[in-house]
Amino acid sequence: MSKVDWDTARNISRRFSGDYPLAGTYHERRFEKQAPDLVARASEMVSEATGLITPGSPVVGVITRHDWVDTNTRSFSRMLKPIEDALAGDGSASDDDPPERRSIAGKAMGVQIGALLGFMSKRVLGQYELVLPTGDNEYGDTVLFVGANILSMERKHQFKPSSFRFWVALHECAHRAQFTGVPWMRPYFLSLVEELIATDGPEKGRFARISAEFRAARLAGEDPFGDQGLVGLLASPAQRGVIDKVQALMSLLEGHGHVVMNRVGAQEIADVSRMSDILKARRKDPKSAAFMKLIGIEMKLRQYDDGAKFINEVERLASWDALSMAWESPETLPTLDEIKDPHLWLKRVGA
Repeated sequence: MSKVDWDTARNISRRFSGDYPLAGTYHERRFEKQAPDLVARASEMVSEATGLITPGSPVVGVITRHDWVDTNTRSFSRMLKPIEDALAGDGSASDDDPPERRSIAGKAMGVQIGALLGFMSKRVLGQYELVLPTGDNEYGDTVLFVGANILSMERKHQFKPSSFRFWVALHECAHRAQFTGVPWMRPYFLSLVEELIATDGPEKGRFARISAEFRAARLAGEDPFGDQGLVGLLASPAQRGVIDKVQALMSLLEGHGHVVMNRVGAQEIADVSRMSDILKARRKDPKSAAFMKLIGIEMKLRQYDDGAKFINEVERLASWDALSMAWESPETLPTLDEIKDPHLWLKRVGA
């Protein structure tokens, strides 16, 4: 297997990330000074609303699009390193290729990853860094804001800066509460990543299988990429089962975070509904929908809607407190089928 050329990924991403006129100006520096207080207030309100107690205080940063790319490039390279190492000597035909050919393949993969990261760097508003830490601190615990993107959204839609920034902070603090307030959440998530790595490996006739599945879906009038995009299409049957677990977990976490940010935000912000509607429309922008579907990002975007519907339906059928059953153990997490039918989950956990 050829290793990804991460330098190429970083260089290509910078071509896609673009510039924003107010990036690096006093507007961004003022936001940087405000951010820690916004996160502290948001964290306190999230804990009160969810009952999830968050220890300590995170590091808070306002970063550029290029910073975001560099952070995630380091994260991806760390996450993928075990896969690259495991497959480097798996005896596949690519291992017999001359170094020059493997170098070209590594650069090609770097171009693809760089294009993806560059595209996303123009859209991401905030990020909670714990699951894939990049610094000396093994556990990370950092709340990041992409300054240019938040400034751009505020000016394009005439959001009040203090309100919009606090609203974004609520979302990231909700994720922090999930991963630090639920003791087993981080190791469980990482176990899913390790399981994906463990099930990934040489598969005889993989591309013949993929081609057959693609043709069969086309003939049946179905979308060959399904809900998991290109990632799911290229995955082995064993990997798809793990991807389902990841999708179910992320639907719960994203839906919970979305509901919390809107519910808590409504106590402090007059136009939360308008902010939420605009972000929903932004996620469904047809200009980028085809690209997102191809690479599987659409799966993540649907998690907001599917997860939020699950959270709201559980509250309607039982209570807000009933959601605490999901934080008891990995066994009480909803499955993908239960995300789509909350009755099944409530019946199983006895809530």
